[in-house]
Amino acid sequence: MDVIWMRPERAARGPKPAHSRAEIAHVCVHVADADGLDAVSMRRVAAELGTGTTSVYRYVASKEDLFDLMVDLVLGSAPLPEPTGYWPDDLRALASWQRERILRHPWMAELSGRPAVGPHGLAVQERGLRALDGWGLSIDEMVILVDALNAYVQGHAVRELSDRAATQRSGQDVEAWMDAHAAYARTVIESGRFPLVVRAWLDAEEPHAADRTDRSFRHGLDRLLDGFAMSIRASRER
Repeated sequence: MDVIWMRPERAARGPKPAHSRAEIAHVCVHVADADGLDAVSMRRVAAELGTGTTSVYRYVASKEDLFDLMVDLVLGSAPLPEPTGYWPDDLRALASWQRERILRHPWMAELSGRPAVGPHGLAVQERGLRALDGWGLSIDEMVILVDALNAYVQGHAVRELSDRAATQRSGQDVEAWMDAHAAYARTVIESGRFPLVVRAWLDAEEPHAADRTDRSFRHGLDRLLDGFAMSIRASRER
């Protein structure tokens, strides 16, 4: 099977298409943003376009093509951060940019395991690798660090989305949830079995801050980049 990026936008002969891949991608993103990834189907896209389901197959061969178009559209929906030439700042900016794309389009988290090989997806990959190029790393080491960065961003974003979904289901924000569990928390504290957990509950500032998700993302990213710095120093010494 060929990939959609290898196929021409339209046939060399025949009438001009009534729609375009870009239009189809925008429809799919709109449907997924409103009703979730499961709502994206050939039939739903056709209905949104006001055409027959079979006509959609003139533009894409499968639902997987739709997903590829959607991901690439989102990755091209905002300019990439301008490079500074200093790898920690460039990777930090890229990580924040990627997190924002997932939080704006939660269904992106479900497609995070798909290789993003469209033109915009490749541009994102190139930007991450370019940030590390010239700092003494082999290409394998560069790939490993970029993959680790992507995994951190995706994992943190998934947790944020899960927290958001839990809040919507329960109708309770974090403070209300903590109030509802106050009696249980007292039994845990009095048991003495989990002293460090209790210490985190009572003494840690970050989990209770209004901007806790942003703090958590930023501080975790800083520690990850600290580890990258150690790898880069070791490679340069070798």
